Amino acid sequence: MTARPRRSCLYMPGANPKALEKAKTLAADVLLLDLEDSVAPDAKESARNQVANAVKQGGYGKREVVVRVNALATPWGRADIAAIGVTRPDGILAPKVETATEVDALNRAMTDAGFSEDASLWIMIETPQAIFHLPQIVAAARSTRLQVLVMGLNDLAKETRMRTGAGRAAFQTSMSLTVMAGRMAGLNVIDGVYNDIADAVGFEAECRQGLEFGFDGKTLIHPSQVEACNAVFAPTDEEITRARAVIDAFASPENAGKGVIKVDGKMTELLHLEQAKQVVAVAEAIESLRS
Repeated sequence: MTARPRRSCLYMPGANPKALEKAKTLAADVLLLDLEDSVAPDAKESARNQVANAVKQGGYGKREVVVRVNALATPWGRADIAAIGVTRPDGILAPKVETATEVDALNRAMTDAGFSEDASLWIMIETPQAIFHLPQIVAAARSTRLQVLVMGLNDLAKETRMRTGAGRAAFQTSMSLTVMAGRMAGLNVIDGVYNDIADAVGFEAECRQGLEFGFDGKTLIHPSQVEACNAVFAPTDEEITRARAVIDAFASPENAGKGVIKVDGKMTELLHLEQAKQVVAVAEAIESLRS
């Protein structure tokens, strides 16, 4: 799994040039420049041109720039990918992906559009079909650019008639299955959006829930959500200190070849070493964004 920080993934409407410019000043790890839900049908082409020009001009620094395109089945999807490919963003986010066949088709479309081999494919998991096809979908990562799964709980609520409420009880099975499938294939998995922009307390609580479920970060709908999201999904100072202690202990000559050792009085196994390396890698990657 990549150590690249993807704590805060902020949607910015592609039809709004001021938003595309403002994105250059925000502390989000990932900018999701949106051509789908936030853009009306009669504005799709102009938004596509605006986003393509913005990506081409650059100025987004170390932020990961990903363009959410329209689905291939729509009148705009393939044209979105073709226009965006030549501007070389870091990747695209495709909505409503339900099968491995669609992942393959998106990957071919990216290749045809001139995307580099290291450009990433992100896909939305937001329908019952996607949930039940998760093993096949993530298996496609072996032969495609697929790197990230993104929960789309608003659409999943619409498709299933489940109700969004405190604790997201109705969605916890889908959330867990998506995280487990992503981990099975070594992918990053990003939590869905929190709709109530004014509820900072509820937002932070949902971030913490997402962290407990194993998500790497969260999709956001407003810049005011970035700071809290970054804080929740970053390793704490205590976690970093503990991780470095575990790495140092296993590196000590006296522990060479051992599978289980004591670190600060706690039994520590090789699986904890791998977790510690991931924590430090993420912490170092976050620090690199500040330099």
